[in-house]
Amino acid sequence: MQIDELKKELNKEQFEAVTTLEGPLLIIAGAGSGKTRVITYRIAHMLESGIPQSQILALTFTNKAAKEMEERVKALTGKKLQNLTVSTFHAFGVKILRQDINRLGWRENFSIYDDVDRNQLIKETGKELGFTADALDVFKIGNLFSNIKIGRWDWQSANDMYKPLYEGYQEGLKLFNAVDFDDLIGLPIKLFHEHPDVLEKYRNRYKYIMVDEFQDTSLQQYEFMHLLADKNVAVVGDDDQSIYSWRGANYENILQFEKDFPDVKEIRLEQNYRSTETILAAANGVISHNTNRKDKSLWSGNGSGKPIEIYMPENEAAEADFIVESIQGIAMNEKRKYDDFGVLIRANTLSRAIEEAFLQSNIPYTMSGGTSFFQRKEIKDIISYLRVIANHDDDINLLRIINTPRRGIGRKTIEQINEIANSQGCSLWTSITALLSAQESPLGEKTKQDLQDFVNLITTQRASLLGGKGLAKKVKAMVEEINYWDYLITEYQKNEKAARFKFLNIESLINSIETWENNPDNFDSGLYAYLNRITLLSRDDMEDANLKGKVNLMTIHASKGLEFPIVFIAGAEEGIIPHARCLEEDPNNIEEERRLFYVAITRAQDKLFISSCQKRRKMQNVVECVPSPFLDEIPANLVEYHQPETEVSCDRAIEILEMMKNKFTI
Repeated sequence: MQIDELKKELNKEQFEAVTTLEGPLLIIAGAGSGKTRVITYRIAHMLESGIPQSQILALTFTNKAAKEMEERVKALTGKKLQNLTVSTFHAFGVKILRQDINRLGWRENFSIYDDVDRNQLIKETGKELGFTADALDVFKIGNLFSNIKIGRWDWQSANDMYKPLYEGYQEGLKLFNAVDFDDLIGLPIKLFHEHPDVLEKYRNRYKYIMVDEFQDTSLQQYEFMHLLADKNVAVVGDDDQSIYSWRGANYENILQFEKDFPDVKEIRLEQNYRSTETILAAANGVISHNTNRKDKSLWSGNGSGKPIEIYMPENEAAEADFIVESIQGIAMNEKRKYDDFGVLIRANTLSRAIEEAFLQSNIPYTMSGGTSFFQRKEIKDIISYLRVIANHDDDINLLRIINTPRRGIGRKTIEQINEIANSQGCSLWTSITALLSAQESPLGEKTKQDLQDFVNLITTQRASLLGGKGLAKKVKAMVEEINYWDYLITEYQKNEKAARFKFLNIESLINSIETWENNPDNFDSGLYAYLNRITLLSRDDMEDANLKGKVNLMTIHASKGLEFPIVFIAGAEEGIIPHARCLEEDPNNIEEERRLFYVAITRAQDKLFISSCQKRRKMQNVVECVPSPFLDEIPANLVEYHQPETEVSCDRAIEILEMMKNKFTI
C-alpha cells in the first residue's frame, strides 16, 4: 500500500505508528482507537517496504486475535504469507520447544498438560508424598505452582510445605515427557539462557517484533520478548485496560519497556471509532480517578449520543426483568437483533437470575465461561487416547483410558504397575511392557491378557494414526474399535437419549478434525499438530458457538476486545464492583477494579444501561446494597435515572401487533 493511500485510510497518529518501522516504538492505543487496524496496516507496510515475511514476528494473546490479524494482513496484501509469523505467546513457545526441547532433557513429541491433567498429576504426586486429602486442594496448589512459574510469587514460609510437592510435580512432568501451560514460556526462556546459540538463531531470524495487548504481558512474557528483541520492536497497549493481574499481567511492563529502550518513540491513539461522546466522557470521568496511568483522553467523532441510564431495581429478579424488558423493547422499536446486546457482569455468580429471565421470556442467549467442549468427559476420553497414542509415556492420560471403556484392569493391577514405575523411575507404559515380558509376573493370566489387548490396541492405533492422511477417519475407526458407544450405554444405564447426546459430541469432534485437516492453510495435519492446537485453543477461545441471533451474557473480563451497540452492566454495587475480595487482598486493587469498570463502559457503542440493586440475596440472606462508588465518578450531566416505561398508546399497540404479525407470517 502506497504512502498516499495510507494517509487516506489512517488518521495522523495511526499513520505515524504504521510508517515508523525502525527503532523501539510504544503505541498507547485507547479503547476503540483502531489498534488492530494499526497493527495489520503496519505489517502490510513492512512487507511493501521490502522487509521479508520471515523476519516479522507478531505476538498476541488469543488464537482468535492472531487469526484475525493474519487474515486482515492477507486481505491487505493479497499474498499467502506462508513465512509470516503471527502467533500467541504460547503457540510461539511451542514452536521453539518443538525444535530444541531435547537440549533440556525432554523428547520432541512432548505432551502439553491442561489444567485438568495438571491437577491430576498434582493429586497423584501428593499421594505418593503422603499428603493428606485435606492438604491436597489441587486448585489452590495448581494456582500456587502457576504463580511460582510465571514469577508472580516467590516461595514464602506459608507455602514451604508444598515445595517438595512442586519438585515432585516437576519431576513427574519430565518423566511423562510433558510440559504444562506455564512451561511454554518458562522453558524457552531457560533454553535461551542456557543455550545462547538457540537465542541467537531466533534473534537473527526475527528482526522486527510486534506485541499486541502489551499491558497484559506478565513479567515472564516481557522477559521472553526482551530476550528476542534487538531494537526494532513495537509494543501496542493501553494501561487503562490492564485487568489481568490475577493471572500475572503487569501493566508496569510499559514503564519497564521505556527503561530498557531509552530511545523509544511514543505515539498515542486517542480518537475512538466505537462509542458516542457521552459514553467516552463517562469512561474518561471514571478512569481519571486512577493515579498510576499515562494521561490520555479519548474523543469521538460519533456525536453525543443518548444519556447513560442508571436503574435502581429492588432486587436481582427486578434487575433481570428490567434487562429483559429493555432488550425486548429496543429490539422491537429499533429493529435490533439479539446479538446487538451485551449484558456484562463482574462474576459468573450473578448470571442465575438473568439466565432464568431470558429462558422465561424465550430470549436466546449465550453465556461465556461454561464448560469447554474439550473438558467434557467423553471428549476428554477420546483426546486421552490420542495423547497416549502420540506419547506412550503420558501417564496421566494413560491412567484415564486404561480401563475406559472397562477392560478388567482393576485398581490392584494399576497399583502393581505404579510400584514398578516408581521403583524403576520409568513411565507406566514401560512398566506394563516389563510386566508382560517378565518370566515371573505377579499378574494373573486374564489380567495379562487384558493388558496385552490394551497394549496391542494402542500400538495398532499408533501405526494407523501417525501414518499418512485422513486423521478424522482414523479417529472415527478408533472410536468404533474401542466400542465407546456400548460403554456410554452401560454408563448411562441404558438411557439411550443421554448416551446419544454424548456420542453426538464425539461426532462433532471428528467433524471438527476433518474441517481442520482440510483447511488449505493448514500445512501440518498430523496427530501431533492437532493435539498441540487443541491444547492451546482450549485455553482461551474454543470454537465460537453460533453466536448470531443471541444476547451475549458474559463477565467483564470475557468482554475485553468486544463491542456491542447496546450494553447493560448489571450488579454495579459496592462489594461486587469493586469486588470486596479483591480489596481485602490488597486495597491498591481498587485501581484495577476501576480499569475493569472502564473496560465495561467502553464496550458500548450507542447506548449504555447500568443497574444497581437495592437488595440482593446472598447465600440464604437478603442484604441491603449500596451503589458502586464508581457510579459517582461518572459526570452527573451524562446520566439519567431510568423511569419505567409509560403505558403504550392504543395506536402504538396496534402498530406493534402488526409488526409481530408480519414478523411471524411465513
